[in-house]
This record gives sequence, structure tokens and C-alpha cells, in this order.
Amino acid sequence: MVAQTIFGPLKPLDTVDVHEHGRTLKKTLSWPHLVALGVGAIVGTGIYTLTGVGADRAGPAVILAFAIAGAVCACAALAYAELATLIPTSGSAYTYTYSVVGEAAAWVVGWSLILEYSLACSAVSVGWSAYLVGWLQSAGLSLPAALLAGPHAGGIINLPAVLVALSIAGLLIAGTRESATLNIVLVVIKLSALAAFVLIALPFFNADNIVPFMPYGFGSTVDADGTTRGVMAAAAIVFFAFYGFDAVATSAEECKRPGRDLTIGIIGSMALCTIIYMLVAIAAIGAVNHVAIAGSDEPLAYVLRVLGHPAAAWLIALAALVALPSVILVMMYGQSRIFFVMARDGLLPRKLSEVSPRTGSPILITAITGVLVAAVAGFFRLDEIAELANAGTLLAFIAVGACMMVLRKRAPDLPRVFRCPQPYLVGTLAILGCLYLLFSLPSATLVRFVGWNVIGIAVYLLYGRSRSMAAKNKPVVGI
Repeated sequence: MVAQTIFGPLKPLDTVDVHEHGRTLKKTLSWPHLVALGVGAIVGTGIYTLTGVGADRAGPAVILAFAIAGAVCACAALAYAELATLIPTSGSAYTYTYSVVGEAAAWVVGWSLILEYSLACSAVSVGWSAYLVGWLQSAGLSLPAALLAGPHAGGIINLPAVLVALSIAGLLIAGTRESATLNIVLVVIKLSALAAFVLIALPFFNADNIVPFMPYGFGSTVDADGTTRGVMAAAAIVFFAFYGFDAVATSAEECKRPGRDLTIGIIGSMALCTIIYMLVAIAAIGAVNHVAIAGSDEPLAYVLRVLGHPAAAWLIALAALVALPSVILVMMYGQSRIFFVMARDGLLPRKLSEVSPRTGSPILITAITGVLVAAVAGFFRLDEIAELANAGTLLAFIAVGACMMVLRKRAPDLPRVFRCPQPYLVGTLAILGCLYLLFSLPSATLVRFVGWNVIGIAVYLLYGRSRSMAAKNKPVVGI
């Protein structure tokens, strides 16, 4: 019999990494792949495109917004590292919640992760499209406007965003290790471009550009035109720029040495990216007035053009075009693994959890994920997509912080490869910080998020609950 809580059955910790034949992911990844997966997911649209959105909401204090969002993510990353090494199987926050709290709570977290990863992929696809348009225009080429934006901007469909999403899905179908190896190359290109940006822009730092530092205040407030502004409002959206390390946790089942590799991958990628973000934000805001940056869809390339470096701007935009797909790759990888594990547990159709004998990866669910991501990217705005993705991520981070503390209390003697320092303090800070950021999001975003979860609960009650492996009086893993 499977243990029960008020939130439904628990996934047994002692069998969490035991799976039936034909539904087990192949172990192909080592720690360099994981660090690259983390950096590949974290460094992307957030710094390349959302710098402008953050500047619009907080002014020069977008620098502080990056620091706040990074601190919250650091606490969550420590909790993730402990749980990922303790429960080394695919599924990330969904699996942890299933093992610690119960099936119903896990479903809500998994449903929110579907929102996070799907919309993150879509947002980066839209950001990539903006850089493509800017790069082509700087080269004197123009594409039909109707094919470069969704109906919200007077177009028909954002075709470049759709095509890049479908291309990445095809790459993932080809194999996990091949995708991860390519990701390492893309990450090197991306980091080189950001380093070049800092070296060029930082010498132009002008203190006048950061005065007043907080023109819209610290708290999240709604101004006369209906825009939510303030440092915390900016932090709630540039938070999108930091998450991605959780995608590393979804790779646990495919790690050769999960205990060591997951710790290095999660903590290492988060620390590296925090340093990069602070340097880039200071260089950009210090070099060009935040009002001008706020009006650009490709702020880093814009800054370099203003500073009289059109060739460098062209190369930065080219690097973004080449490297931003690494974010789509990692997030789509994470999304497909969440779908895969939920299907393997019976909460979604079990057919979706079948893996390819050749590549050891779930082909059908990856293809479905690619189509969903492409559809959202083709028709919706970047800021709306990012805000809604953030809501799903914040809920997942809250769950991970809570699960870490519950397991420390319930099972203090479990062998932990990585032990989070001051677990109750770090877990509490992660939960409180994520709650604050969650309620700093625009009210319309929160309404959409609640609506998404109402749909999710209905799907669980009508389909998942009665078909789960636990409901059939079987262990949730294995047969």
C-alpha cells in the first residue's frame, strides 16, 4: 500500500528511482553538461531583452531588482541542490512534492511547472525573433511586418518565433546528449558576447544616468496609465532572468553521478550567472539613460549603437541569435521531462511516457511540447508571457523550500550528499521572497495564473486522480 496524506498518496522515497522497463531515461550527462544546462537556461532573454522591461518599471534601480531576484533564487537553488541529490530522479519540484506532501499538491506544482517551462520557451522565442528583426534591419533587410508579430501588435503571427521553437523541438528529439553538447557551444558564444558588451560599455559609465536611482519607489504600485512600477515590480519580472537552474534538477535521472554532478550544476550555474547579470546591468544602465533603454526590444544591441559601436552591436545581436536558442533548448527539455514523469505516474496518458529505444528520450511528448510552445510564441506578447511564466516558477520554488524543511524534520537521518546551510532560515527566506515577488506581479497575471490552476485541478479530478498508479493500489514507481 502507498502511504497517504491529506493531499493524497505519497511517492515512496525508497523506490523513487526505480522505474519499469521502457520508461527509464538513459544516463548520458556529466557535470559540464549540467553547468552548461544551467547557464544555458539562466542567461538568455532575461538579460538580452528584459533589461529594457525592467528599466521601464524601476528606472536605474533595475540593478537592485536584479540583486533582489538573484538573492531569492539563491535561497531556492540551495534547497533544490539538497533535494535533487537526495531524490535523484526526473521531475524536479513535482517529484519532490509528490514524495513529501502528496499527489494532489504535486499535481498543482507540476501543472505550474508546465506553465513555467512552456511559457519560458515561448518568451525566449519571441525575444529571439526581436533580435532577428533588429539584426536583419541593421543589415538592410526587411521581412513582412504581418509575419513578425502576433495580433496584439497588428500582425498575423510571429513566424520566426514559431520556427525557432519547432527547430529546437526537432533537435531534442534527436537525442539528449547531442542536444546538451551543442548547448555547451552555444553557452560559450553567449558568455563571450556578454563579456564583450561589458568591456565596451563599462568605460562609458556616467553617474548622471543612475540619478534618481529609484524614480518609481521601492514597492510595487500601479501608476496612472495602468503600468505596475517600482523596484519590486521590476524584480518580479526580471526574476525570469534568473531561473533556469531548476531545469538542471529535471535532468537528475539522466546524470551519470547525480550526487556530485547536480550540486555542481545547480550551485555553479547560479553563482556564475548572478555575477554576469550584475555586471551587464551596471554597464547598460550606467552607459545609457534608462528611459531610452526601456523603449528597446533589443536593449544591449541598442546601447552599443548609441555608444557609436554599430559593428559590435551587430555582433552582439548575432551572438544572441545564435545562443538564445540554448535557453529554449533547456527549458523545452525541462518541460518534456515534467510531462514525461507525470505521464509515467499515470496522471497524464501513459503513452506519453514511452521513450525511444535508440535515444532513450521521450519523443512523442517532446514533439507535443514543441507545438504548444510554438503556438504561444506565435500569438502572444513577451511581457505577458514572462510574467505568467514567473508565477508558475514562484509557486514551484515555494514548494521546494517547504519540502526541504519538511524532510529535514520528518527524516533528519537520510543521507544527504549536499546539505543546505541553515536549512530552516534559507527555506523560509525562499518561501517569503517568492511570495512577495508573486504578489508583486500585475493583478491580471495573478488572475490568469489562478485560472490556469483551476483548469488544472479540474483535469486532475476528472482524469488524473482515478488513473494514477497510486490510485490503482500500486507503487507509484515501477509495476
